[in-house]
Amino acid sequence: MTLTRGSFTYTTGEEYHGEWKEGRRHGMGQLKFSDGTCYAGQFENGLFQGSGVLLFPDGSRYEGQFTQGKFQGAGVFSRFDGMKFEGEFKSGRVEGYGTFIKPQGSSRRNSCKTNTTTQSCCSYFLYSNQQLILHLVCCPGLLTFPDGNHGVPRNEGLFENHKLQKREKCQGVVLQAQGAASTARSLAL
Repeated sequence: MTLTRGSFTYTTGEEYHGEWKEGRRHGMGQLKFSDGTCYAGQFENGLFQGSGVLLFPDGSRYEGQFTQGKFQGAGVFSRFDGMKFEGEFKSGRVEGYGTFIKPQGSSRRNSCKTNTTTQSCCSYFLYSNQQLILHLVCCPGLLTFPDGNHGVPRNEGLFENHKLQKREKCQGVVLQAQGAASTARSLAL
């Protein structure tokens, strides 16, 4: 089956421009949600799959790998205030090895203008046709500053259930995440 190109506006206000296969989003495309959230990247059978960039209305963004519509694998999540996680994601959550980077001059507890906030945790929810398709939780604590200085302790290592479980260097994973983000950006352009 060959891919076709086209555009479609859904009754929910979502707009898709890109490749189709058997009536589903498949291949390269751009999807804009009615709340202003935008995705550009690869689709498979209607879902985000492969490399892509997801931009939230508040300026936050995820660049990296997706599996069945969720953040999965290596990627970089950059929050609107400059806070960043570079590393591994599983089922739309910070899970695995990686490092949080805290913006210069910000305090330990950061406010978050999204759906849910608990201390410095943020939850991002993305709905399509009134169904939850993405849930990202970000709970950093003390982080690395862009100039290389760290709060004590540095949040680099293994994350489980959104929390740092084991401190250790993971430069290889961080480089992989940066590479995945770069690939996603190049596809989205």
